[in-house]
Amino acid sequence: MKRKRAVRNKKRKPILFGEGWEVIEQGVTKMKRILEGLPEPPFTSEEYMKIYTTIHNMCIQSSQHDYTEKLYIKYKEVIKEYITSVVLPSLKDKHDEFLLRELVIRWSNHKVMTKWLSRFLSYLSRFFIKRNSLPSLDEVAFTSFRDQVYKKTKGKVKDAAISLIDQERCGEQIDRGLLKNVIEIFVEIGMGKMDYYKNDFEEEMLKETTAYYSRKASNWILVESFPDYMLKVEECLRREKDRVVHYLHATSEPKLIEQVRHEVLCVYSSQLLENEKSGCCVLIQEHKVDELSRMYKLFSKIDDSLCRISQIYKKHVTVEGTTLVKKADDVASNKEVTINYLLRQYPFYLSALFGHIKTFVREVIELHDKNMPLVNDCFQNHTLFHKALKEAFEIFLNKTVAGSSTAELLVNYCDNILKKGGSEKHSDEAIEQILEKAVNLLGYIYDKDLFVEFYRKKLARRLLFDKSANEDHERSILTKLKQQNGAHFTSKLEGMVTDMILARETQADFKEYLQYNPHTNPGIDLSVTVLTTGFWPSYRSSDFHLPFEMTKCIQAFKEFYPTKTNSRKLTWIYSLGTCNITAKFELQTIELIVTTYQAAVLLLFNDSDRLSYSEIMSQLNLADDDIVRLLQSLCCLKYKILNKEPNTNSISSDDVFAFNSKFTNKMRRIRIPLPIVDEKKKILEVVDKDRKYVVDACLIRIMKSRKVLNHQQLITECVEQLKVFKPDLKLIKKRIEDLINREYLERDSENLNLYRYLT
Repeated sequence: MKRKRAVRNKKRKPILFGEGWEVIEQGVTKMKRILEGLPEPPFTSEEYMKIYTTIHNMCIQSSQHDYTEKLYIKYKEVIKEYITSVVLPSLKDKHDEFLLRELVIRWSNHKVMTKWLSRFLSYLSRFFIKRNSLPSLDEVAFTSFRDQVYKKTKGKVKDAAISLIDQERCGEQIDRGLLKNVIEIFVEIGMGKMDYYKNDFEEEMLKETTAYYSRKASNWILVESFPDYMLKVEECLRREKDRVVHYLHATSEPKLIEQVRHEVLCVYSSQLLENEKSGCCVLIQEHKVDELSRMYKLFSKIDDSLCRISQIYKKHVTVEGTTLVKKADDVASNKEVTINYLLRQYPFYLSALFGHIKTFVREVIELHDKNMPLVNDCFQNHTLFHKALKEAFEIFLNKTVAGSSTAELLVNYCDNILKKGGSEKHSDEAIEQILEKAVNLLGYIYDKDLFVEFYRKKLARRLLFDKSANEDHERSILTKLKQQNGAHFTSKLEGMVTDMILARETQADFKEYLQYNPHTNPGIDLSVTVLTTGFWPSYRSSDFHLPFEMTKCIQAFKEFYPTKTNSRKLTWIYSLGTCNITAKFELQTIELIVTTYQAAVLLLFNDSDRLSYSEIMSQLNLADDDIVRLLQSLCCLKYKILNKEPNTNSISSDDVFAFNSKFTNKMRRIRIPLPIVDEKKKILEVVDKDRKYVVDACLIRIMKSRKVLNHQQLITECVEQLKVFKPDLKLIKKRIEDLINREYLERDSENLNLYRYLT
């Protein structure tokens, strides 16, 4: 059997309030002495437990001796008495920094005292205060300090703290740690809310900041240049951010920086940016990269300032570009002196004159290269500045330059890079970069269709006459054009390059055919380039009468070609052909490189010593213009292969021609060029004609999808969709009228500005 232990309950004697408070008061007194720095040993664990246990027992006794509420009231009295007897007297006669130091000490002591008392009275916090929804012990202590100390001293404390900040702004050394502790009082006294910090300190601090920087900025603007002014602003902003890090509350930073920025930048933004001696325009002109970067960084936070800077930048780039256009125009037209005077006084000048026009595109590329780093780096790739640069280049690149469109000049520049013997000599890598830059310029040109047509002409000459320096570069620029403008933009150009590859294969097959069919071989080396009509520029064909020697060659190829395909019809373009013929003169034999037409003229003199203009014309069956050019090239220019009677520099229908057997030349092989024909007018006519078709297609495409549309909307959508050129509004209106006449569209009977699509 288990024996039960008898447990004798001893009834605990209740602690009377006076008896218990005597123990607590001893601890409070000791704590006060420790806080005041008087000689007092720290609390031992036994002392702490004695006080804690006494308070705990006083709270859990019978209801008759439950002193919980009385202890809560007594806690308030202790806090208030300590503030009244110790804290307030210590602050009474102190001012400025001395007041701040004393307040920091008193606030720190107050928090320590609150912490220890809260530990002693933790039972109240856990049970009594929660059950009765009373203010916490910390809240009671902080409220007491706020009402008795903070509210009486906050004005003097605020002034002293702001005075220290002003001293530091003026270059004096201050105790940042002290200032941080003082400002923390404004934050902590709110017990989680920022109202006291904002209303009692921050608001006044921001006013003083505004006044300080207003005074500073009004002095700086009178004596400092724009770059130096920005350095001062940058330093001020850095220092204000530094103050937030070291002693101000983090929530003050955006307000503080905004106030400083407003006073030193917003107020004087126009005056700074438009400064004639050192403003934004001057910085751009002098390419001050660091200053421009600083300007962007500072003004990017100010409303509308970037718009203003971008407009200044746009105006500057426009002026620079327009200057290049005017320079080219002035050199081309030679407004200052007459050409005759130049020829007499400066015979070398004309080459320089035309050389400058050729460099116009190069100068524009250099201008673009100079500005792109500004946009990308200084202006941090901001869309406003990309737009400004684009609009500026569009303004001057769509002007007529020296009588030519920029599209034509750009094509000529690319042609000079890509053709053999061009004046531009570069490495392959450099050529790739130049082509990339040239294609980028095309993005600013409205008449992209004009570029394509001019480029097609130049590409055709390079490909057909073996003038292309590098096929890889030809493909490279087409790839770049395709990436920028789409596949439709380069489809014909790519077709031309493909045609040349296929033509080489066809020529190889033709040579093989002649080897296996010797009876067909005409005895003359013939090379034929077969082209696809839709890809290449339109060339005039004629009923040209070939000499017998050439006819045999043509017949041989005609017999061969059906073995390759039966679905194609050959149209012979003799104007594009070249011939190498051997001319035997009395003193030497020279190989002549001539066109097919020129060769036909010369072959006529194998059978006749003298031929009249009319005889040559009838035997070749060519138009007057063609005959004049041919005969001019053979007897009036550098190489006089034929003699003419009368001996003049012009061709007439009464002239008689004979082979110049006494012709000599240092070279054993010479190329005889034809007089240059300006094809610009013809190209422009082709482009204008094509534009009508493009506008028609665009209008029908829009109306087909929309069915009904008013006049203004139709024109707006048409302009937006036409990417390859900027259409003239008159052209669009004419095409609308034409579509109405052709019954693709109709006007609404009640509203003449409304169009309907006729299905």
